[in-house]
Amino acid sequence: MRQLYLASRSKARQALLKKLGLRFRVMPSNVPEKNFKGVHSFVRLVKHNALAKAKDVAARVTHGVVIAADTIVVQDGLIFGKPKNLLDARRMLKRLSKKPQWLYTAVAVIDKDNFKTLVDYEKTKVIMDPLRGQEIDRYFSKVSPLDKAGSFDIQGRGAFFIRRIEGCFYNVVGLPLRTLYRLLQKIGVKIMCAAICVAAIALPGCSTEYNIATKGEDTLFYSTDREVRLGAAVDKEVTKEYKPVDDPLVQKRVEDVGKKIAGVCDRRDIDYHFKALEDDEVNAVSLPGGYVYIFKGLIDKMKSDDELAAVLAHEVGHIVARHSIKKLQGLTGYSLLRILTLVAPQKQGAGEVSVAADAAFTELMLGYSREDELLADQLSARYLLRAGFNPHAMIDFLKKLQDTNRRKPPQQQDYFRTHPYVPDRIRVVKQELGETLSFTDYINMDQAPHGQ
Repeated sequence: MRQLYLASRSKARQALLKKLGLRFRVMPSNVPEKNFKGVHSFVRLVKHNALAKAKDVAARVTHGVVIAADTIVVQDGLIFGKPKNLLDARRMLKRLSKKPQWLYTAVAVIDKDNFKTLVDYEKTKVIMDPLRGQEIDRYFSKVSPLDKAGSFDIQGRGAFFIRRIEGCFYNVVGLPLRTLYRLLQKIGVKIMCAAICVAAIALPGCSTEYNIATKGEDTLFYSTDREVRLGAAVDKEVTKEYKPVDDPLVQKRVEDVGKKIAGVCDRRDIDYHFKALEDDEVNAVSLPGGYVYIFKGLIDKMKSDDELAAVLAHEVGHIVARHSIKKLQGLTGYSLLRILTLVAPQKQGAGEVSVAADAAFTELMLGYSREDELLADQLSARYLLRAGFNPHAMIDFLKKLQDTNRRKPPQQQDYFRTHPYVPDRIRVVKQELGETLSFTDYINMDQAPHGQ
């Protein structure tokens, strides 16, 4: 077996590798981790840090395989790394115990002999019991929190505080074994360990995940990385049907405004892609995995970046709430998603994937349910405020478009054919902003308020 190097001082990671029966040398990286401020993608952050650590150690060895990892804890869009001191650790653990948190760990593997570099990640949800100050102090008297992301160890006494884990247990420890196994397998390192092999070949099943935007549990067939692959497959159908706007200034405007919204939304475990499409349709659409499109016909009716931000934030809201992937699950079932995310040889299954992607694109272009649209409006108002845009621009824009559409027949893909009545949408935006409702806000309104 080739020489393995672990680019980490973590005792927990070393213990896991020993349990696998691997022989390795510890060679910690000297590269400082990237600053967390202003990060738009949690996945990109941990991948960057893990790869930087692996490259640092790989530059110091001639042969062998380097393994590096990076872990962060995320709650309410905030990143928690290792605490600076005991006071910081105490505050951190108390806060994390109040709400669900997500742990992201990226694993980077560099094969010096064959010049291969692989990076992947794992995401796990952790729900803790609320902790009192005395409990935290007693815990810290037995366990040092300073070398642990989030200030606790799940494999030790910290397990007493954990109510539930959704995802990979070893990811919370700091080294997702299934991910590591797959990476080592790709570069030809064989691990004879029954437990990890079973975990690695297990087929994806149905899982539940707490959604911070919807405040409820989502039932999903596929993980985030598979959702991203699904979006990429459907994106190819979009490029066949539509061409991007030729004006680079228009594209840059859409991308810049979109990135500001993505940077404050409640879901930052994916990369967002914002594109302007050359078509007269007055419409916008979002796909699974972070793909947002807005048509030139709709852009031409916008007089400000605030109005553009309102529409893009609405589409981002659909992605945050996972409306698109849940719609595909409900309408076309497990088989379509399986086709779209299948890793098939180029000569086999390509036509099947194309047909499934085309069907998925058609379904998504038809719009979402009324409740989904109103929730996306609610999230749009929230993200506009966070990003520094004027949330009332959404109300002004809706009224202007409604007035314009009254003067002409509906188009094939119309922004109002696939969305609820404007008074309903204005009401939801006002409710999110905490404003008083007027009589017109109750026209076309259901008996129960949105979200109840």
